[in-house]
Amino acid sequence: MRFHIQHHTTYHYPEPVLLQPHTLRLHPRTDAAQRVIHFHLEVSPDPVQQTALLDIDGNDTHRLWFAPTPTQSFRITTTTEVETCRTNPFDYLLEPWATTLPIDYPSSMAAILKPYLQPILYPAPSPRAAALAADLSHEVEGNVSFFLTTLTQRIYDTCAYTTRTTGDPWPPGVTWEKRLGSCRDFTVLFMEVCRSVGLAARFVSGYEAGDEAVPQRDLHAWAEVYIPGGGWRSFDPTHGLAVADRHVAIAASPFPPYTSPISGHTLATTRPVSGHLETEVRLTVQP
Repeated sequence: MRFHIQHHTTYHYPEPVLLQPHTLRLHPRTDAAQRVIHFHLEVSPDPVQQTALLDIDGNDTHRLWFAPTPTQSFRITTTTEVETCRTNPFDYLLEPWATTLPIDYPSSMAAILKPYLQPILYPAPSPRAAALAADLSHEVEGNVSFFLTTLTQRIYDTCAYTTRTTGDPWPPGVTWEKRLGSCRDFTVLFMEVCRSVGLAARFVSGYEAGDEAVPQRDLHAWAEVYIPGGGWRSFDPTHGLAVADRHVAIAASPFPPYTSPISGHTLATTRPVSGHLETEVRLTVQP
C-alpha cells in the first residue's frame, strides 16, 4: 500500500521564548516491510543548522539548532510518501528452540536484547502483567505464536479505548486493572506481558491506515517482539491484530519516551511559560 502523509505540529507560546536544540523523530524508517519514497521537512522559524542522524536505537532523526531570537510559535511540517509491502505478518518459521515459552535466547543474543527484556517502569515486572502472562501461557500451552496473537486479541477484547492526547503511558498494572487505556497504554501493557515470559519487546510509534473515510488522524503506537526466525514483528493490541501493510513505523525503542516525535525545550525570555500544542495528521492510502 502507498501512504501519503502530511503531519503538522505547532506550538504557540503566550510570551516570547528561545528555542533550544530539538530532536525530531518524524522520518519513517526503511526496512523489509516498508520503504520511504519521499520525505520533506519544513521548520519555522528556520533553524541555523540541522542534520539527519541515526539515534541510539537506529531511528532516522533530525537534530535542529536555533538562533537566540525570541519567538512565540514553533511549527514543524512533514510531507511523506511511504510504500508498505508486508501483506502476510506471519511469513516466517520460528527457530526450533523458540517455539515454546519461556524463551531462552542464546547468551550472545540475550546480551544484545537485554534492554528489551527488562521491566519497563520498575525494577520488577508488574504483578498484574506477570499474572496475565502466566494465565495466557497456560491457556496456549506455551505456544509462542498463539501466545502473541491471544495476548493481542485479549487486550483488544477486554479493554476499552480512551483518548489521552498528552502524558506518559500508564503503568501496565493500572491499564489492566482499569481495563482502559490509549494506544500507548495498551502497548506498554503488551510489552510488559511479553517481557514477563522472556520475549524481547519494544515500543513503536507511527501511522495506521484506520478508517480511510476520515483523513484527520493522530500518531499511533504498537509493539514489536523479537521472534527468533522472524526478527522484529509488530502487534497492535489497540486493534487486536498482527501488523501487516496498514501501519507505517517511524521510531522504535525499548523505552517509550525515545519514540517521541518531537523532543527539546525552550527558555523563557521573561517568566516561565507553557506552550499550547496543535497537531494535525492527514493521511490517504492507495492500494
